[in-house]
Order: sequence, then structure tokens, then C-alpha cells
Amino acid sequence: MRRFIPLSLLLLAALPAVALAGRPAVAPAAVAEITARADAPILLDVRTPEEFAQGHLPGAVLIPHDQLAERLDEINRDRWVLVYCRSGKRATTAQEILEEAGIEVRQVEGSWLRWQEEDRPVRVPDGAEGGE
Repeated sequence: MRRFIPLSLLLLAALPAVALAGRPAVAPAAVAEITARADAPILLDVRTPEEFAQGHLPGAVLIPHDQLAERLDEINRDRWVLVYCRSGKRATTAQEILEEAGIEVRQVEGSWLRWQEEDRPVRVPDGAEGGE
């Protein structure tokens, strides 16, 4: 005999997954337009200072993911945050920290690796080696 599960129970069971999904990531192609708007987010790089010095997204500020919880006062809470790291793992950790602090946050889709794959603009501080 088959048992049928009511649709409402199925939807209820899926709710935690939806809640954890958060806001959709921002495609690299959309970052320049979004960061140029009057309501632009803070573009946050959560990699290491060494990685940042090798190259970063134009306009990004650096707060390494392992320092973020102690440096939340540096985040302007009137703006939302667009975060990235190398591959997305540290950005996910940073997103959790920011969301817990009540800050709206989204990730750059594919983080730094995708940014480079798409040959998007990179900033390298004067005197730094490496980059693109």
C-alpha cells in the first residue's frame, strides 16, 4: 500500500534548505554595474593580505575571513556587502558571520577563480608583483 505525503508537509520539510540558501550569488559580469550604483554594496575580499596584494577586484576592501568577526565595526551597516574569496569557502564563512550580525550579504558567484577565468579587471597595488 502506498502512502501519500501531503504537499504541505513536503514544502515544510524543504523550508530549512530554502532558508539556508540565502540570496543568490552575483555573477561577475554584474559586479561593475552593481558597484557603480548609488546604493552600491561594500565589495569585501576575505582572502589573506598576500592574496589581496597579488590582485583583487577593483574597489575591494580587505578584511581576512579569520579577522572578520572582530572587525565588524569596520563594516558600514547602511550598505549591503558583496563578498568573495578564492573559491567560495571563506566567503561562505564570512557570509555566515555577516548575516549573524544582521548585515545583508551576497557572494560573487565563483569568487576569485571565476573572476580570473572570465578575464575580468584586476587591481594590483603599486609595487606588488603578480596579478593577472
